[in-house]
Amino acid sequence: MTDTAPTAIPPTAQVTRADGRVEIAPGSPQPSGPYANEDLLPVPVAKRTWTTYNFSALWVGMAHNTASWTLASGLIAVGMDWKQAVFTIALANLVVLVPMLLTGHAGPKYGIPFPVFARASFGVRGANLPAVVRALVACGWFGIQTWIGGEAIYFLAGKLIGDSWANASHIGGYAWTMWLSFAIFWVIQVAIIYRGMETIRRFENWAAPFVLVGAFVMLWWMSSKAGGVGPLFDQPSKLGWGGDFWKLFWPSLMGMIGFWSTLSLNIPDFTRYGKSQKAQTWGQALGLPTTMTLFAFLSVLVTSGSQAVYGQAVWDPVQLAAKTDNVVGLVYALVTVLVATLSVNIAANLVSPAFDFSNVAPRRISFRTGALITSVLAVLIFPWKLYSDPQGYIFTWLGLVGGLLGTVAGILVADYWILRRTRLVLADLYRTGGRYWYAGGWNWRAVFAFVVGGVLAIGGADFHPLIDGRPIPALKSLADYGWAVGLGTSLVLYVVLTLLTGRREVAAEAA
Repeated sequence: MTDTAPTAIPPTAQVTRADGRVEIAPGSPQPSGPYANEDLLPVPVAKRTWTTYNFSALWVGMAHNTASWTLASGLIAVGMDWKQAVFTIALANLVVLVPMLLTGHAGPKYGIPFPVFARASFGVRGANLPAVVRALVACGWFGIQTWIGGEAIYFLAGKLIGDSWANASHIGGYAWTMWLSFAIFWVIQVAIIYRGMETIRRFENWAAPFVLVGAFVMLWWMSSKAGGVGPLFDQPSKLGWGGDFWKLFWPSLMGMIGFWSTLSLNIPDFTRYGKSQKAQTWGQALGLPTTMTLFAFLSVLVTSGSQAVYGQAVWDPVQLAAKTDNVVGLVYALVTVLVATLSVNIAANLVSPAFDFSNVAPRRISFRTGALITSVLAVLIFPWKLYSDPQGYIFTWLGLVGGLLGTVAGILVADYWILRRTRLVLADLYRTGGRYWYAGGWNWRAVFAFVVGGVLAIGGADFHPLIDGRPIPALKSLADYGWAVGLGTSLVLYVVLTLLTGRREVAAEAA
């Protein structure tokens, strides 16, 4: 360019606002091409409007759900008392909040969703690896939650219609009316997600307090059945505080962390709409650990009460609610379960994979198409098998998920915070040949760190009931610490590999 050339805004230039948020410069064209579509582009600063309350309400709505309830009640079912279960869950949520806030930072700052954020570390094409892994996990979760919602419809209709519904002929081990209830709930969720993110935000705002009230109603009902709150606290631990407890504690802690390790990756899908870093930080800090601990406390008390009243711990709240003879109480309890399940399933398990699948083929797959793909795959995963046993649910499903996703979180945190110091170039996240293109669109360092971290995290795990035995028995001693092993290994390995072989590729942002 000569001295006399006219000055102009470079193609897809970015500007940094006074509060630190970055967006495409006004008058500059939006990124385009095969790796961009409307759903993946940065959210303009003017449309980043979510406040602290919106994020807190989001977490209240997601934390107060049936699957969260079964986390705590499942720990009671495998032998813990209420103090041990609440302690395990509270600690897990404080731990997982840290990567949640670190990865969430990129959302309000750049307005980008998780799969685009992952392009900085994995490459423009390579980001499909963590995105698809996260999406498939979400499919499993969506299926489990949809099965729970279908259960609620099945029991509610059974009480209202009678034996012809509740005792219908069986197909595949379940009444055909249960399969119909599952399908009805599936359709309701798909209909809501098709209305977009603003509908989801409004739904979360009113669903959150409704569900919390429902949990306290369950507590009141169970304490009245047990003759007061005393029996709810009196149920002893089957493990004590000795070696038996600690042997169970570590895999349980990793499982509890694994529950929200999914959101610790794709939280930028929501924080990209944040009004400020303060809004997302305070919203998440106030919303996640406090509400999860409170809900866990309510859950373990009610489950302990069921142990006192019925002689065994009823860990599934739908099954527990079905034991009441009060039709009004049953209807309220099951409607609460439906609202809670809708709240978490749409926000946590449809939004993320919709963006993730869209990232695979941006020109062909929109946000809505990605949501439909998720909904179909969720059925093909057979969620009724995953949910049927608390041992398999907590230690196999959640443990494996946590190990794999902890590995991805380690890479994201290392790249964004340690190497790039939170500096990204928006336009290059969407184009070939830019600084995030690496070799053919893939960053081999991230892939290598992911594979090594993943093998160490879950290679020695017990995959029962999915398969018998452990893939790599020599790694058995690491299996109980899968999430921590995956995150720590991938973080250190990625930093070392980048400093040794790719320092220049991150120097521009970190300068």
